Formats: sequence, C-alpha cells, structure tokens
Amino acid sequence: MLKAMTATLQLSQLIRPGVLRTPAYPFEPAEVPVKLDQNESPYDFPPELKQIALERLAALPWNRYPDLHADQLRAAIARREGWDPAGVVVTAGSNALIAHLVALLRAGSTVLTVRPNFSLYALDATLLEAELREVPLEPDFSLPFQQLRAELRGSPGLLILTQPHAPTGFLDRPEQVALLIEEASGWITVLDEAYCEFSASDYRSLVAGHPDRVLLRTFSKAWGLAGLRLGYALTAPSTAEQLQKLVPAFNVNALTAAAAGVALEYPEYLTRRVQEATRERERVYNALRHHRSWTVYPSSANFLLVRTPDAAAAAAGLQRAGIRVRRQDRDPMLAGCIRISVGSPAENDTLIAAVSRL
Repeated sequence: MLKAMTATLQLSQLIRPGVLRTPAYPFEPAEVPVKLDQNESPYDFPPELKQIALERLAALPWNRYPDLHADQLRAAIARREGWDPAGVVVTAGSNALIAHLVALLRAGSTVLTVRPNFSLYALDATLLEAELREVPLEPDFSLPFQQLRAELRGSPGLLILTQPHAPTGFLDRPEQVALLIEEASGWITVLDEAYCEFSASDYRSLVAGHPDRVLLRTFSKAWGLAGLRLGYALTAPSTAEQLQKLVPAFNVNALTAAAAGVALEYPEYLTRRVQEATRERERVYNALRHHRSWTVYPSSANFLLVRTPDAAAAAAGLQRAGIRVRRQDRDPMLAGCIRISVGSPAENDTLIAAVSRL
C-alpha cells in the first residue's frame, strides 16, 4: 500500500498542474426512454443514406489508413461552405478544435470568454495552463460588450464567442458581434457556431480573409451525426496550416468520412429536420411558459433553458417520468436552471405532459 501511495505521489509530480486541478468533463450517462440532455438530433441518420455510406465503407480497404487530413471531406465541406479547401480543418468533433486552438497559443496566453458558457472552453484553458478570463453575461444573457472591450485592451490571446450561446440559446445582434470582433485586433477570435442551423445565423463573411479569425461548426447537432464525431474549422489557409499541425494524422476514420460525405451530397434531410426542430422549439416554449413556477427563456438553438425553483428536484421529477434533461445550476447566474433539448414531436408531447404534473 505504501509503495502504491509513493508511486501515485511521484506520478502527480510529473503531471502538469493544469491537468491535476482540472475536473473531468461533467456528464453522467443514463438510459431513459426520452433523452433530452445533450442537444442531439432526436433522429438517426436516414436509413437510405446510412445504407449508401455503409456500401461506400464496404468498398474501401480497411487495412489502409484514411486520408491524412480528411482531404476529400475537407474539399466537400469547402464546396458547401463556399470556402478555400486550404482553410478547412477537420477533426473528430469540434470540441477537439477548441483544445487545439488553445494549444496554438504561446504558453501562458490569455483565453477570454464569457460565463456561463460551454464548459469545455474553461476546461481546456485550465488543462493547457492558459490564463482564463471569464466575463459574466448580462442579466438577459447577452454578451457583456463593454466589459469584453475592456478585457481586450489587456494582454492578447484567444477570444471565444458562441453564437447562439450555450447553454442559454441567446443570439446577439450581428452588428454588435461584428463591432466587438473588429476591436479584437491582435487576438485570435473564435466564433463557435455549433447551433447556427437552428438560428439561421452565419458569420462566414466576418471570418473570411482574416487570418486572426476562426469559425467552428459541427455535424453533431443539426446533421444528426453526433455518434460519428465530426467538426470543422473555417479560417485563412495560413492559420489552417498552423492549426493542422496540432491535429493528429488520420484523425477522421473511414466510416465518419463516408457518412459525412453522403450527408453533404444529400442535405435535403437537414433542411427538413431543422424546420421541424424550430417549430417544435417554439411549441415547447409556448407550452412551458405557462408553468406556474418555471421560467423558460427564448432560444435560437435546439434547446431551451428553464429556470425552476430547484434544478435537482426538476431533473429528478422528469427522470422519474422517463425523461433525461441537463442540470445547469453550477453557475450562480443559472441557479435553478435545467436545459432541455428539443426532441421529436412525440418526445416533446411526453415532456409537456410530465412538466404539467410537476
């Protein structure tokens, strides 16, 4: 026992302090009939498209590595986005790109973002021992523009903005976001657009032609391919060249590349699903806003933030009804809050009925 304790102590002395003090990603899986906790699409990849992808996968030699940097897929993404393929970087999930962007900075550089926000920004900044600065959102969940401008006058680094925000679903006015980014000269600005399909927002024009700006998008949400793990960055070729050095070779497997390639060839299903999700989001919002003790906030994403008298009790009550949601009450600004993904019409019916009993 003493030997094992000594070995553990010695190991901890070798591990970077940022890793030791960073908590694990906050998620506890659970099997439930209605899963509304991870902002996934409620629908699987269409069966007919899945079959095409599997046929393409079967025709590939499995004993060979895939494209070094998912080059064919990068080209297909570039065609859809109207982007230079040399400025596209593809990884196994856009969350991997967040870590790579922090790692791109000089040691000890600043990561500036807001709070509350996607927890991975703070986790990666702490893991990689960057100087993390988190500015609280305004009471209505909009960006704190004046405070961010003041922070931008400090030592430069990485500015991370999410549009629409997670976990609030708030979408800022584009002209204000554009002005803030213009003032971030000397910083690398990252615009995370994981939910842009549901908000119809698009910041490509703000990023194009600027080596100090990066746009992140994902196939996990609207495209319904969360299980395959795929995200990408759009930026200037010179920036992509440096960012690509941090991405492991062959990091996108053959199945993921095949499925995403098929999705890009048949995007009609994406349009239908986004239209349904936005309709259902408004239906659920209108149903929940009449609750006697809950407050539901407007959203431009595929989820709703709801403030309850007790987040633990609300989540537990829904869990007893077979519905899994995500607690968001770790941040003081979100006391009592839970986040509810937009499900299928049947799942949302189940949710609305369960909420009416709480």
